[in-house]
Amino acid sequence: MEQQKVRLDKWLWAARFYKTRGLARDAIEGGKVHYNGARVKASRHIELNAEVQLVQGFDRKTVHIMKIHDRRGPAPEAQKLYQETAKSIEVRETKAQERKLVNMHQQHERPTKRDRRQLDRFKNS
Repeated sequence: MEQQKVRLDKWLWAARFYKTRGLARDAIEGGKVHYNGARVKASRHIELNAEVQLVQGFDRKTVHIMKIHDRRGPAPEAQKLYQETAKSIEVRETKAQERKLVNMHQQHERPTKRDRRQLDRFKNS
């Protein structure tokens, strides 16, 4: 059986990591995607069991390519194209929990009339 040749940007799009191939290409060219630990071009042909590290917003994911496909399908099928490493999942969940805790403590409230008067007195003295 001959292995199918698929470009990295097309596979990332088919695996639903990015909404368009253009966004996938931009992420690769911007250094947010590494293939087997190295920066590559969007036209790089992928192989089975290769490791792909990518950054999506705040999240950093490490996945292994399980299937090669060049067509975008439903999300359940797209999730079968890769397998995220256990360490990557653990780190991602820990970072998400940390972000949630930081946001809980940073409640921004408008100053009251009394607070505003105190600020004015402090600034003018």
